[in-house]
Amino acid sequence: ALQQGATLLVFDQDLTPGQVRAITAITEIKVIDRSQLILDIFARRAHTLDGKVQVELAQLRYILPRLTGKGTAMSRLMGGIGGRGPGETKLEIDRRRIHDRIARLEKQLEDLGRQRRQRRRKRVDAGVPIVSIVGYTNAGKSTLLNALTQSEVFTEDLLFATLDTSTRRLRFPREREVIITDTVGFIRQLPKSLMGAFKATLEELEDARLLVHVVDIANPRCEEQIRAVERILGDLELHEIPRLLVFNKIDLVPAEVVAAVCRRYEAIPVSARDRSSFIPLLNELEERF
Repeated sequence: ALQQGATLLVFDQDLTPGQVRAITAITEIKVIDRSQLILDIFARRAHTLDGKVQVELAQLRYILPRLTGKGTAMSRLMGGIGGRGPGETKLEIDRRRIHDRIARLEKQLEDLGRQRRQRRRKRVDAGVPIVSIVGYTNAGKSTLLNALTQSEVFTEDLLFATLDTSTRRLRFPREREVIITDTVGFIRQLPKSLMGAFKATLEELEDARLLVHVVDIANPRCEEQIRAVERILGDLELHEIPRLLVFNKIDLVPAEVVAAVCRRYEAIPVSARDRSSFIPLLNELEERF
């Protein structure tokens, strides 16, 4: 790191607070781990109130055990006559503030969750089937949602461009409607604290009649990504819901490779950039509903 002139060390696994302190002391370079990096990306991408509250809550829970104080500043009271200490230390005040803020955010999240549940109930009562798009981050889920429903959900060639659930309607030629929801992208070894934070967003998946699992076929690690998504769906106890595998970005891969992979996985090929490639997918959706 010193030879490269690096100013930041990023570890691809979670470090304990002690490890972060020790490595920082040895190198005198700022150290962040996998969870903190993902949280920082999330913080930049959250747009709705729901997303912002969930990210801030996850960040505070992450920070709390990592707060440290220096030597004597920790002593609240000293022994001996007239030996009152420096009073409540900055560290203790910080801790208390964070606990208070966590409590407030949890309450806010509960209120938002209640409103979301009411909206979900209305959708279920309306009897319109719900299709949820799931998949690894940056697989092209939002682009596909936009193209299918001709809407304008924010998309970007970025990890976690979507943090907030978007819902759109899709009409079939035979006067049938479905509701399509777009969800936060999954990632392998998703930190537990984030799983908890996004539980609320991922609850939307429970009402789905079908999960459309979108995969970036152009990614060399796409098979590993499929397994990672399947594992997370298992952790969320959503493996009972029927799934449809869709390989996206077929315009970036030779046609014979696409055909072979789709045969192997019994999947449907699409290019979210090319609406003419949607016919097999739309036919399959119409068939199912």
